[in-house]
Parts: sequence; structure tokens; C-alpha cells
Amino acid sequence: MKYITEYRDAELVKKTISQIKATVTRPWTLMEICGGQTHAILKHGLDQLLPDEIELVHGPGCPVCVTPLELIDKALAIASQPEVIFTSYGDMLRVPGSHDDLFSVRAAGGDVRVVYSPLDALKIAQENPDKEIVFFAIGFETTAPANVMSVLQAQKLGLENYSILVSHVRVPPAIRAILSSPNNRVEGFLAAGHVCTVMGYWEYLPLAEEYQIPIAVTGFEPLDIAQGILTTLRMLESGQVEVKNAYKRLVTQEGNRAAQGIINQVFEECDRKWRGIGTIPHSGWRLRPEFASYNAEEKFNVQDIQTQESPLCIAGEVLQGLKIPTDCAAFGKECTPEHPLGATMVSDEGACAAYYNYRLVN
Repeated sequence: MKYITEYRDAELVKKTISQIKATVTRPWTLMEICGGQTHAILKHGLDQLLPDEIELVHGPGCPVCVTPLELIDKALAIASQPEVIFTSYGDMLRVPGSHDDLFSVRAAGGDVRVVYSPLDALKIAQENPDKEIVFFAIGFETTAPANVMSVLQAQKLGLENYSILVSHVRVPPAIRAILSSPNNRVEGFLAAGHVCTVMGYWEYLPLAEEYQIPIAVTGFEPLDIAQGILTTLRMLESGQVEVKNAYKRLVTQEGNRAAQGIINQVFEECDRKWRGIGTIPHSGWRLRPEFASYNAEEKFNVQDIQTQESPLCIAGEVLQGLKIPTDCAAFGKECTPEHPLGATMVSDEGACAAYYNYRLVN
């Protein structure tokens, strides 16, 4: 219970906030990469406890939010086919495509099922040999090991009716894209602890050096985030350019080498389109050619689907830290969790959903 109670201890959080207030001497803009951290910040009111000099902006670390619209449309096209059982995590079902979402496909008779692991999808494939089972493999580095293991297990079992629709994205290229933008305002980063648990933080070292920006790896509890902010602030105030690990109970610099090995066995790097942002070089993973038989895009011939984003939704600017959700004219009006314009309003890690739940409603 230590890692629950201690890292939610209000007195320890207040003590850390006091240290932050005693350290800051000028305005700074920090970005938390992960949408889970964004929700924790707003849920616990950490942004309201911080001194006015510190501005927190929200990054693109929500895999549901950055899944491109055209990939949602590809999922809808596949899920609508009568021989398919389409499996996905629950938060993808409400994400709007060009015209519908996966809930609409299910309501129209499509076999769309919520699963909690790609291994659940594999079991469905074993139990339904006359059906094509597709798993919507989205995520950052955190979910990649389980997704590639499902492919290796399908290969081992000789399952020819299993495939994955891949929408995997990587954090370091996203950081590079943000820092390379002429509109960038970010002066320090909070890196996502769960991503670094898998990948380590060795890829962040050259980014910090190249862009002369401090990065602190931190977790998701209130005290974790407060300590990550303090760590980043101390580097900024002293002129240090480093990557510091404020999440040592789970993260090492090298990460989980075994997990990285199986990822590289099944996936290869590729350019990836991010919803609302555009294509970021080397920011994604795709199946290697030797695993092409498990590639749902190729199996169902949906590679050529292209889609335009809604001009009303400013999610791309929110995901880059250029605006906050309440800057959007449609926020809480034309765009709500019941009728979302973009994925940031429906995802469990979406910034717009966080503002709607913890600022607008309450």
C-alpha cells in the first residue's frame, strides 16, 4: 500500500508545492507528455496549487487522441465486414470517424467487441475459426510488448484468422516535433513514467542536449507529478540541461531490454500521421514484412483510405501545447462527451475530457 498511500499523501504534496514556490524566480512553461498525467493534474487540482509563474501545457501523450482519423475510418471499414469480429479497448468505440464510430457499427449489426488484452482477441480467434479476428493495436511504447506478443503467439499457434490494425506511436519523435516547431513555448518536460518503464530514458538524453531543455521522468500520483515539476524547475532555475529520473521505483535508464527486443523483432520504425498534428518522421511502428499476414490493413485492403480532419476541432493545437481545451469555441457546446468532435473529448486520457470532467462540470 506504500506506493498508493504515500504518493497520495496531501501533506507531502503540500510540502513539495512549498518547495516549488520557494524555488521559482521567473515564469516557466512545462509540458506533461502523458494524458494520464493531465487527468491526474486536473483531478487533484495540482495546477491550481502551483505558483502563477508555472504554466502547465498538455502534450500529445494520449494514444486514442492521436490515432489519425483515416485509421478510425479504416477500422470502421473492417469492422463493418460480415466475416469480421473486430476487437478493441473500450475507449476506442466512441472515437468519431468521418461519419460514424465503432458503437454505430455495432448498433448496425457489426460484431464489435471490447477486450482488455490482445490475448483476449487471440482466444476469440481460437474459438471462432470461421471468422476473421482483428485487434485494434493502438498505443505508445507501453502497450507495444503485449501487442507484438499476440502476433508471436498467433504465429506459434498457427492462427491464420488473426490480424492487428496497428496505430503505434513513439514519444521521443513527438518531443522532437514539438521542440522543432517555430511556435514552441515548452521550456521543460515531464516524461511519462510508464513509457520509460518499457523503453528507459536513454533516447531522451540526446534530445535534452540538442534542444538544451531539461526533462524529468515521473509517475502519475499527485506526489509523483509534484516531485517531477520540482525536479524540472530546479534544473531550469540552475541552468542545468539533463534528464533526471524522478520515478526510480519503476524506471531505469536502459528500460526493459527484453520488451524492447520483442518489439524490434515484430515492429519496425515508420513515419506516422498523428491526428490533428500531421505526419511526424520515425514516430510510429508498423509490422515488419515477415509478419505481413497479420497486417489488417493489407488483409482487408484498406491502405488507401484518406480522410480530412474537422476544421472545427482544435485538438491538434491542444495536443501540441499551443492551446488549452477551453480556448475552443465548440468546447462544452457543439463538442461534449456525448457528441464529440474529436478524440480528446472521449478518451480516458484526453485533455478535453479532463477539462470537461474536472473544470466545466464541477
